[in-house]
Amino acid sequence: MIRHIVLFRFKTETPQSDREAFLEMLRALPPKISEIRSFEAGFDIVRAPRSFDLALVTSYDDLAALDRYAKHEHHLPVIERSKEICEQVVAADFEI
Repeated sequence: MIRHIVLFRFKTETPQSDREAFLEMLRALPPKISEIRSFEAGFDIVRAPRSFDLALVTSYDDLAALDRYAKHEHHLPVIERSKEICEQVVAADFEI
């Protein structure tokens, strides 16, 4: 099983409505992408200087499933939107 963690830091000028719409884009993925085995996403509540604004944690059966997810037609618009509204996006993938 592969755990996929992504952290998003929004541009300061990104309005709250766009941030919330982006979270909804993420939350719409599991029913559309069968490779997703588990899904969690939410806004940071600590708001420390080191914090990112939004976290995504998903699981996949294997690296091949993660790769299919990464290239999936419903995932690609999320990537494009993140490039528009985020100043930084980081990810880590590991085996569990």
